[in-house]
Amino acid sequence: MKVLVTDPIANAGIERLQEQGHDVQKAYDLTQEELLEVISDANALIVRSGTEVTREVFEAANDLIIVGRAGIGVDNIDIEAATDNGVIVANAPEGNVRAAAEHTVAMTFATARSIPQAHELLSDGEWAKGDFTGTEVNDKTLGIVGFGRVGQEVAKRLGNLGMDLLVYDPYISEERADQLGAELVDDLDTCLREADFLTIHTPLTDETENMIGGEELAQLEGGYVINCARGGIVDEEALAKAVDDGILKGAAVDVFAQEPVSRDNPLLWVEDIIVTPHLGASTEAAQENVATSTADQIVAAFNDEPVMNALNAPSVDESSFPKIEPYIDLADTAGKIAVQLFDDRVEFVEVEYNGDIADEDVDLVTASALKGVFEPLEWQVNAVNAPRVAEQRGIDVTESKSKQTGDFRSRVTVTVGNEEESVSVCGTQFAGDDPRIISVDGFRVDAIPHGHMLVARNEDSPGVIGFIGSVLGDADVNIAGMFNGRETIGGEALSVYNLDDPVSDEVLETINNDERIIDTKYISLNGKNTGSREQ
Repeated sequence: MKVLVTDPIANAGIERLQEQGHDVQKAYDLTQEELLEVISDANALIVRSGTEVTREVFEAANDLIIVGRAGIGVDNIDIEAATDNGVIVANAPEGNVRAAAEHTVAMTFATARSIPQAHELLSDGEWAKGDFTGTEVNDKTLGIVGFGRVGQEVAKRLGNLGMDLLVYDPYISEERADQLGAELVDDLDTCLREADFLTIHTPLTDETENMIGGEELAQLEGGYVINCARGGIVDEEALAKAVDDGILKGAAVDVFAQEPVSRDNPLLWVEDIIVTPHLGASTEAAQENVATSTADQIVAAFNDEPVMNALNAPSVDESSFPKIEPYIDLADTAGKIAVQLFDDRVEFVEVEYNGDIADEDVDLVTASALKGVFEPLEWQVNAVNAPRVAEQRGIDVTESKSKQTGDFRSRVTVTVGNEEESVSVCGTQFAGDDPRIISVDGFRVDAIPHGHMLVARNEDSPGVIGFIGSVLGDADVNIAGMFNGRETIGGEALSVYNLDDPVSDEVLETINNDERIIDTKYISLNGKNTGSREQ
């Protein structure tokens, strides 16, 4: 596989990909036109913050499977376009958390004690001891905007230094804040009014862009702002003015709305604002961690394994994966069989979980079921964009769970249909790695879902199974296995035949010419339905 790296990452990540036999090509400082050219045959793309991965890039990359962001922020990646094109976007949120938190703490002390300003004067030969009176953090209130991984690590460190912790984050629970000794507030204004220091740890989104402007900064009067998250969250002109006018005592900024920052940026020219060139993740350990984490996720994507930090695809906790893994392919297969047995327009897909699996996070299994349903329809689909494809085509998707399971520990049932009719296929696992189809549209069977299958509905009368076997034998189609279910004696029966070879339309026609046959369907589990006939 070809992996294109357009922003520098640690060698450890590149070496890990090469050890797996992948071709890693480095191409830095590309223009957009050059990127569109080199991405055309890439299977993976690794970026940091320097590469803009636009819709145009995704549409030019027909073979692209995954974009790996070696870091946290993904505002330079069009995730909507990635999803539309079935490309996974994954970041490395854990690798530089500690480094970013430590930089935030360092910047807090630097601005509170005017360390860079004092250093500069002393280096110029001026002993300016009386010019600087710092602020202690002990017994001060730290306002934390955004209480994700980095925000929580900052809280641990500065909380241990005697600061009272106040958190504003609409997406965090009060219980989690309590666990870290923080008070959760309902609005940003309260956080600003009560804080002495404000640290920011949110991503840059439409919701957070310029979230903190002049009016908000005025509520922090006499305090300090530390932003090591993303540029653009704090209005830069408003921050420069607030510090220059003495509304705020100081600020420390590691990130800017435009990077590299231009010389006319107002933050560079205010004495009590400390600036660094986006150094939050710039430690040797952090760079190696994000590089290897990104590489591992690319390898997982290439191996059709869950990508743990996928942002636009169903992901699963590493500890939960072994419990759902056997059902991922089973759901895909059940979806393929169900849609190929269904003759009409698909208007809904239902995925039902029974038994032990109902306790698990099954988003990835449901996405796999949708992929199975849509593949035989020859739609360009994978587990990334299957939910989006369903939405775009107006197909209702429902998921249900129940602990009741009957004779099996776990079952997955995929139903496709519309207002007029539907088809259900139910599967389970025997001994963890032995998948079985245990019912088709209510008929109990015990079929091995593999390769070529023939599903026949017929009258439950003597000789039908032998007749079908003879027709297949005459056509030199070998039967690998046969499974039969029926409603009542003499009623309707359903048989599933595992075959070593595909079945031609002529063979299907011969079978269907018998008056005892209601209908037959040839099922290919390679993604294409090659034929069906109905009486």
